[in-house]
Amino acid sequence: MHFAPRNNWMNDPNGLVFHDGLYHLYFQYNPQGVEHANLSWGHATSADLLRWTEHDPAILWDDTAQIYSGSVVVDHGNTSGFGTDQDPALVALYTAAAPGRQAQALAYSTDGGYVWTKYDGNPVLDRGTSDFRDPKVFRYDDGGDGYWVMVAVEAEDRQVLFHRSDDLTTWTFLSSYGPAGPVGGVWECPDMFPLAVDGDDDDVRWVLLISLNPGGIAGGSGTHYVVGDFDGTAFRASVPHPAPPRELLRDGSQSRDELERYGWIDFGPDCYAGVTFDGLARDERTLIAWMDNWEYAGRIPGGDSDEHRSAMTLPRRLSLTRDEVGAERLRQHPAVDLDPGESIDLAGVTGSVVLAEGVAGAARVGFTATFGDAQSVELHIESASDDGRVVIRQDRTSGRIELVRSGERMPLGFHRSPSMRLDRPREVGWDLWIDDLNERVSSIELFAQNGERVLTALVPVASPRTYTVAAIGGTLHGARADVAERGC
Repeated sequence: MHFAPRNNWMNDPNGLVFHDGLYHLYFQYNPQGVEHANLSWGHATSADLLRWTEHDPAILWDDTAQIYSGSVVVDHGNTSGFGTDQDPALVALYTAAAPGRQAQALAYSTDGGYVWTKYDGNPVLDRGTSDFRDPKVFRYDDGGDGYWVMVAVEAEDRQVLFHRSDDLTTWTFLSSYGPAGPVGGVWECPDMFPLAVDGDDDDVRWVLLISLNPGGIAGGSGTHYVVGDFDGTAFRASVPHPAPPRELLRDGSQSRDELERYGWIDFGPDCYAGVTFDGLARDERTLIAWMDNWEYAGRIPGGDSDEHRSAMTLPRRLSLTRDEVGAERLRQHPAVDLDPGESIDLAGVTGSVVLAEGVAGAARVGFTATFGDAQSVELHIESASDDGRVVIRQDRTSGRIELVRSGERMPLGFHRSPSMRLDRPREVGWDLWIDDLNERVSSIELFAQNGERVLTALVPVASPRTYTVAAIGGTLHGARADVAERGC
């Protein structure tokens, strides 16, 4: 269900593209070991975003540069000349990273994305700086023939840079955005795309994603989003954030209260560098992120036979909605189609109720209720091995969902308790997905408030697991639950 390579190191998703009925996932990959080194692009494909087939690495590092993050587009119209009008090439724009220098380079594939050729004219865009990286390219419709737009970052400067091209090989500067908003770490892995607000095609806004490390809402890595307008040249936020003082760029000292004012795609610690697929319709905009955190990446305990590092999040379908005060909110829902299990009517819950015991492998847990006089509701997830324990708690007074994860042998930085604040705290509506990553660690992705709040975390609870719900200090009303096992 969650993609992970057979072996070796993996981090950011790259080059997500839907082409000829297949979803292509490229990713940062070390073909030679489990360390963050020798970065190349791994490759996997799926017909349904649920079952993945891993292929040989796509673009390999060499003595001149490592292959950092980037994107892939289908060159319909053959603007680059690498394919034909009938059989367009897939074109990858990526960061060629050498000591002290990062520039944007190009590779192309004429066999559907399996074999790649590096362009002889590389690099195609070089600013002569050391932290210019992570190009995301899309086709912009200007009412005529259109043109290509590249969104990339000057990471240390906390700036998103926009460039344009007619042929994917020659690029000219358009504008920049930032620094603004969360600036407690370097900016990485931008993405930008249009979405219709509440499905209204006459009300389309642009969403800009910016990953930053550290400085995330849950500590360490995180991904911020801004909603605004793009006129083909410049992006303007609907609610502009003031430019931060320069000293803030040096020490990154933004408070939790300040960070709460910004948009985040995920309030957990383990969702980073998320980008979306090229080649899908606007109402099918789908994101995958790296399910880890640079604070402890590579140091999470593996299983006895574990030869890989990290996994990807569930693919998430994105949409925009407008809230009661007129602000646009990003919504996310799992893009895989799995039905919940049989519904359990819990009526009024007082005290603890075991929902399921001995649940192994991937599972989906749904829970809905409204608060009576209970002060909070908790979901306890415990492993039969007693290695770890997870508590998810929603508090009626504070309006927060908090996740507490505890376990032995976890690295420094792991034991924070991430939380997210709800707009309707008396309503409980959880859609929880959990999956084994190895013999000791699982993943949790919690979707709440109809997908407007999401929290992703690695947790030290392995299969089989027991799920228990508890009403603390009173009664819950109208409670219903379901637990469905998924052997995938």
